[in-house]
Amino acid sequence: MVESLFRSALITLGVSVGTEEDQAYATLEASYRDRKRAYHNLRHIERVLETFLAIEEDLDPMDGARIILALCYHDAVYDPKQKDNEAKSAALARRELAPLGVEEADLAEIERLILVTKNHRASDPLGGVVVDADLAILASATAEYDAYAKAIRKEYAFVPDEEYRAGRRQVLESLLSKKLFASPLLDEEAARDNLEREIASLSNA
Repeated sequence: MVESLFRSALITLGVSVGTEEDQAYATLEASYRDRKRAYHNLRHIERVLETFLAIEEDLDPMDGARIILALCYHDAVYDPKQKDNEAKSAALARRELAPLGVEEADLAEIERLILVTKNHRASDPLGGVVVDADLAILASATAEYDAYAKAIRKEYAFVPDEEYRAGRRQVLESLLSKKLFASPLLDEEAARDNLEREIASLSNA
């Protein structure tokens, strides 16, 4: 699914796909198959793309293509010990897509949409779609949400428990401080229930 959407997005942006595009996708996919990624892996990208397809409404095909490529690359660089993953992912997207013939205006927008995922705050509809797709896991059923939370903890296994609990609470409370979803198709109440439940579990640990 990821590969087919990647290729179709390039075609929409005017790229004639071939061997170079295949190599670009192979490089992208390899980054998500890193065994250290318990959550930010290829399944995560599949999920955000599935969510995008479910919630996008009447988008211009060019905007849709830019969003797809932004979602494909948004976690391409992921090191939980670093704080510039989104910037590096945006730079990687440009570095990989520019030689394929993606135009400058499209590259700039793809970079912008990737950077929106750093703080998950968007001031425009397209950025809102990207944030919704990335955060949709928060509204999942209890068992799936708990598996997500455990996977995040696994990625931060190098952080001592007390420090992790404090940091994770801060992240979750920041999310709760704002409206989570722009799309009415995503369950805001379920997401808030999950976040509050995890915060309580971290506080009681």
